[in-house]
Amino acid sequence: MSMKSPRILVSNDDGINAHGIRTLEKIAREVSDDVWVVAPETNQSGAAHSLTLVRPLRVRRHDERRFSVDGTPTDCVLIALQQIVQGPPVDLVLSGINHGANLGEDVTYSGTVAAAMEATLFKVPSIAFSQVCESRQHIKWATAERYAPRVIERLLSMPWPEDVLINVNFPDILADEVQGIRVTSQGKRKIGDTLVERTDPRGEPYLWIGALREEATHRQGTDLAAINEGYVSVTPVHLDMTHHASFAALRKLLE
Repeated sequence: MSMKSPRILVSNDDGINAHGIRTLEKIAREVSDDVWVVAPETNQSGAAHSLTLVRPLRVRRHDERRFSVDGTPTDCVLIALQQIVQGPPVDLVLSGINHGANLGEDVTYSGTVAAAMEATLFKVPSIAFSQVCESRQHIKWATAERYAPRVIERLLSMPWPEDVLINVNFPDILADEVQGIRVTSQGKRKIGDTLVERTDPRGEPYLWIGALREEATHRQGTDLAAINEGYVSVTPVHLDMTHHASFAALRKLLE
């Protein structure tokens, strides 16, 4: 990877017009003068690592190096790497900055993480960024703006591990209040209170999936604990989900 000016692709799941992706694009331009943006046309939060296979996809060009796709974050990165970005290959993919946390179980649902995951499958180093927020009306983007360049710079200085993406979350506090950066493992919440039942104006019932319920405390060393203690959380996520510890027992049982 060229440390001087890597070719960077920026994507997200909140859509091409989201504040977070404009913030991340600005951050990317501090690192490189070769920045491309390919993002969903509309909000795709919760899309996870899904591909659009049952209909054609349309690409809209907004600027010389800024495009939107009427599909998922995975669609965007796949199309960007295979079709849109011509010439030298992309060196680094940055996804986000998400409006809200991607901690614990969020990683399996997140379109922000999925964009980075797709890049990792293409052997391109990738980082997913999320700004934790209790209120979506008062998001502390300045915290992400201050700490994201530091994280990118340090990660670019290391050999990138194979099949690994980096998931970064910024705490919901002012930049001056951040305690530092912690390398963390993926945490786990208690699941509950995720469904809200209501009635629409026609009297028909409907269900709305809400946020996961937070525990008061979290196991030390996890992304959830780090964020609660005011740290930037940096979690390496491996794409090989094989549970190797089960091999011996399963082979004895099944082979």
